[in-house]
Amino acid sequence: MDWKAFWLTLQLAGCTTLVLLVIGLPLAYWLATTRFRGRFLLEAAVTLPLVLPPTVLGFYLLVAMGPNSPIGRLYHATIGERLTFSFSGILIASVIFNLPFAVRPFTAALAGVDRKLVEASWCLGVSRPATFFRVELPLAWAGVLSGIVLAFAHTVGEFGVVLMVGGNIPGVTRTLSLSIYDDVQALDYASAGQTALVLVLFSFAVLCVTYALSPRRWPL
Repeated sequence: MDWKAFWLTLQLAGCTTLVLLVIGLPLAYWLATTRFRGRFLLEAAVTLPLVLPPTVLGFYLLVAMGPNSPIGRLYHATIGERLTFSFSGILIASVIFNLPFAVRPFTAALAGVDRKLVEASWCLGVSRPATFFRVELPLAWAGVLSGIVLAFAHTVGEFGVVLMVGGNIPGVTRTLSLSIYDDVQALDYASAGQTALVLVLFSFAVLCVTYALSPRRWPL
């Protein structure tokens, strides 16, 4: 197994999950509590990566972050490097691609919190931010944790978006999924099978954790 790709994949998944936790929780809280009639537009935008082919999303991200784009030129002027075919580029693409896998469980969990408890906290003089961290987040922790686990796991298995935006540069943008693809192209089925088995076991473990944390139970 390609250990450089392994550690790069874990680094990408960890950074993506952390960013999604920071930006996803406020977004999910707004979606769960707002009465704005146009919220469906934002919900559709958040969910769009679920239905778009990864290559389509990757193509538009590649164009948006390319060296001739405003974002690409600004990044190059500030950092001195190009955004595409870099770890920063695949991190941005990964965050956008995995946004629904974090925000949807976050939103469902926060929407399930009893509003009477929240309003009681407000009546006792507790501020909204303090109520969120002391009341709502502890009550919604299972759904939030499920979103974190799903986002991390889905990032580990990314292929199309990472390939489009980052290419396949060893030690820079080459993840485990791309490593499997390269091994198959080189007819090294033994190495490809070993890496694929690791991902299968990891995915199964993630699903077990997700279903164990879910308050919903399938009927017998």
